Amino acid sequence: MPVSVRERLDHISQAIAEIRTILDGRTVEDIKTNRVLRLAFERLLEIISEASRYVPNDLREKYGQQIPWQQVADIGNLVRHVYHRTSTQALWDIYQNDLDLLEAAIDAMLAATPPAPPKS
Repeated sequence: MPVSVRERLDHISQAIAEIRTILDGRTVEDIKTNRVLRLAFERLLEIISEASRYVPNDLREKYGQQIPWQQVADIGNLVRHVYHRTSTQALWDIYQNDLDLLEAAIDAMLAATPPAPPKS
């Protein structure tokens, strides 16, 4: 069964919440020195990136005009393919500066999108 738009939005929302949970109280130094923490953070960014590719243009235009959607989609490619050159500071900046705006847009989209029908 195909994944619905609502489920993709939920995936983004959940990944943002999980990023906040694992990085709460942490510093950029923790990301630099704790490989497992960094890998978890990168994986959650990959989930956000992949799910963002399925957010319809009408929702993007109505609730997320301020979001650089192409950059959101591209971050997954960076951590997958250019992992050895990905800047820890750039990742930390995403956490500190970009998640709030994305979360607000996703929350608005979720509020406007009917729940997915139950799977049988």
